[in-house]
Amino acid sequence: MFETLTAFTESLPTWLQWLGVALIGAIPFVESYLGSAIGVFVGVPPAAAIAAAVAGNIVSTLAVIFGVHSIRRRVVAGREPERPSPRRERIRRLFDRYGVAGVSLIGPTVLAGQITSGMMISFGASRRLVVIWQIVAIIAWGLLFGVLATIGVDLVSGR
Repeated sequence: MFETLTAFTESLPTWLQWLGVALIGAIPFVESYLGSAIGVFVGVPPAAAIAAAVAGNIVSTLAVIFGVHSIRRRVVAGREPERPSPRRERIRRLFDRYGVAGVSLIGPTVLAGQITSGMMISFGASRRLVVIWQIVAIIAWGLLFGVLATIGVDLVSGR
């Protein structure tokens, strides 16, 4: 998959490669961290690669957050809460333990940010907090991997 995404970005005209990086950043499980790295590997300037991957990831994550929030609001309106499954209870305990900030920052090591966001909203987390912490996490992960990719490219190329 990494090769395919890299080939896709390389196939674009140089002046449009940042858009390819933004599209890659919007893909769950690729997100800002791999999107920024792919951008750097392809030759997009690091700042542009990181910004594009972060922007793509933020747009797709916000779409999920607002969509799930809207659906949840309609589903729970006037409805009796049902007994959650053991698996959902376990996830809820983890959410209660680490909170929105912890799940947002650590979540990308386990699940896509879009999935994590949707789960937190489904648990009744504040949409505002989920948006804030997901944006913080997306920026942090994108910067980390973009900087690491830049260092790696510099080491390999002998700069």
